[in-house]
Amino acid sequence: MCPKNSKTPIFLIGGICFVIVLVAICGVTLINNINLSNIIRLNEKVASDSMATSNQQHQQYDDGDGGGDGDDDDEADAAGGESVNDYLAGLESERRLSQYTQSHPKNIFRFDKETGMMTEHHQQHNSNEEANRQHNSPEPPRNEMSAYGSWSPLGLWPNARIVDNDRNIDTLQVQEINAISMDTNDSVEKFSSKTVAAGGLATSTATSGSALRPAPTAHTAAASTRISLDNHESFNRIAAPSMEAMATIATTIATSTTTVSPVLVISDKNVSMIDYEKRSHVVKMMQHAWQNYKLYAWGKNELRPLSQRAHIGSIFGSQELGATIIDGLDTLYIMGLENEYKEGRDWIERKFSLDNVTADLSVFETNIRFIGGLLTMYAFTGDNLYKERAQHVADKLLPAFQTPTGIPYGLVNPKTGLSKNYGWASGASSILSEFGTLHLEFSYLSDITGNPLYKERVQTIRQILKEIEKPKGLYPNFLNPKTGKWGQLHMSLGALGDSFYEYLLKAWLQSGQTDEEARQMFDEAMVAIIDHMVRTSLNGLTYVSDLKFDRLEHKMDHLACFAGGLFALGANTRQNEHTEKFMSIGKGITNTCHESYIRSTTHLGPEAFRFSEAAEARALKSNEKYYILRPETVESYLVLWRLTHDQKYRDWGWDAVQALEQHCRTPHGYSGIKNVYQDAPQKDDVQQSFFLAETLKYLYLLFSDDSLIPLDEWVFNTEAHPLPIKGSNIYYRQAASTSAAATNAS
Repeated sequence: MCPKNSKTPIFLIGGICFVIVLVAICGVTLINNINLSNIIRLNEKVASDSMATSNQQHQQYDDGDGGGDGDDDDEADAAGGESVNDYLAGLESERRLSQYTQSHPKNIFRFDKETGMMTEHHQQHNSNEEANRQHNSPEPPRNEMSAYGSWSPLGLWPNARIVDNDRNIDTLQVQEINAISMDTNDSVEKFSSKTVAAGGLATSTATSGSALRPAPTAHTAAASTRISLDNHESFNRIAAPSMEAMATIATTIATSTTTVSPVLVISDKNVSMIDYEKRSHVVKMMQHAWQNYKLYAWGKNELRPLSQRAHIGSIFGSQELGATIIDGLDTLYIMGLENEYKEGRDWIERKFSLDNVTADLSVFETNIRFIGGLLTMYAFTGDNLYKERAQHVADKLLPAFQTPTGIPYGLVNPKTGLSKNYGWASGASSILSEFGTLHLEFSYLSDITGNPLYKERVQTIRQILKEIEKPKGLYPNFLNPKTGKWGQLHMSLGALGDSFYEYLLKAWLQSGQTDEEARQMFDEAMVAIIDHMVRTSLNGLTYVSDLKFDRLEHKMDHLACFAGGLFALGANTRQNEHTEKFMSIGKGITNTCHESYIRSTTHLGPEAFRFSEAAEARALKSNEKYYILRPETVESYLVLWRLTHDQKYRDWGWDAVQALEQHCRTPHGYSGIKNVYQDAPQKDDVQQSFFLAETLKYLYLLFSDDSLIPLDEWVFNTEAHPLPIKGSNIYYRQAASTSAAATNAS
């Protein structure tokens, strides 16, 4: 009998093969999951945290992330389950981009470590960067900047752009609001004049201009826009735009009993005054600085671009205070860099606090960078987050004011409240430029919070300085906070003195020119400085010298280069017997600072420069030849350009941009240099936070129209954070209790 064939071995072998395949699939899946987890952790401090915070606070926008390109993100939403895969693929793309950045410079210049020079680099960018380059190419002539989607003041959909926001002290006149679709064939819907007054937004109907074309049906989704109210806690959610929807929104707001809190719309009214190509270049510089800070030092204070790590030797040390984030946030806002701005805001909301900081912080630097930056963003947006954080920081500084005179110490420990002065400062004195540079921020903080304490603290400082005897009408740089007496008789409009004089003029401007005490103190101080410290070189260069014990040093600091704009601003804002002299000196000092730049090999200015028979506007000592990305000279270029429209100031600013690109740009950010007189100067490996806050902001505004942050509505603090002028700016946002108190007092 033939044996019966058995199928058991076949089934067994098949089963074993199936198990092997199954195990292999599970293994591959597990490895992929591990890799994806690692990728997510690498990006959690920036991308995923920003998305998480955004999702917690707001409903999902119709474009998927509230700030991206509408069409692309709507397609992702329509794809349903594919959106998760797209997100993970995006994270993988970011990881690869990070690796590429570390080994292959993306920028147009490569840093040659052997020569220390920046050389042209023509390496092909990857597709993501090429897309960004095209997106950020010089903008065509138009009269608008982005309205930042979700906080659009009149409730337009996220991709709207808003233009021509005329400002008025009593009402917000929106003469024409062009809701421009981001599609190629955008149509425009024009609305008639609307008025935001005490009773709310007046009802209006759309004019019969060109028809408003909604986004393509396949991509249409519900759009949501946050409308800030006076209590900054109510939110109004609206649907995708249509004629009926817009009419309903206007009616709803008009009948509301809550006053709408306007959000600053970034716009240039006179497009003919914009230099688009140069301004766009400055934006790309800002993106390069920000993106590399984000890659290598996110949450830390500053970046070391050569080392590709955080700079822990900064004035704020190793504490994770996010100095670059808070300092640079308003620059991002002004430039219309929405995604970068949202990243910064999310970090502030999640991470920023001084509660556990145990290191000594500079009262002055913390005030101008942190409080100043936060107050500006509150003025811009009305977002309560910024006001609360600014008050939090100010409260941490208040223990420094607990001295016999009320003159604050220079250093304070936020955790313990212990405060002290620098040991080197003339017998532990307080420094004029530090305790004298608090008035703008603390006064404005009192006005928006209704708490008079902050203003009282700086007003005490003002009264002491007003009443104290001043040698030859001048203010020495050191004052003992215990005795109220001057220290060394060292006077300067540069280091140790500079911003005190700036804040006298600007406190008067900030008050709506009602603080006559500040203006009088400014005029008297400037006249004394002109008499005793301003001099003209043999070849006609105007400079302001340091004065030590009645002896002129004939040395001028780069820090003093802001004085060109200060004198000119003082001349422009009041006509009196000093006007002509102030303007002449302002122009002269600005020209001298420009000479200090173009007389160097790099066309960047030294930290200090001297005047003698042998040299003019040149540094002579090795410790004076460095440049650390300082903004004071371009600050004066901006002010003089705004006041005169003399083309040379823009030309000088562009020359500075080219010098920065050639000598300070690195593959991973921007760095100061150690000797401006060398062909290939060594870099100091520090990207200062004020480079983003001041230098790039001033340069951007230099190539913009005067209506963008106009000088008659905003006053810059000494860190270039614009604060609103009282009585002239609807974004002043004074607290009701403060307003009532002021009315009763008058």
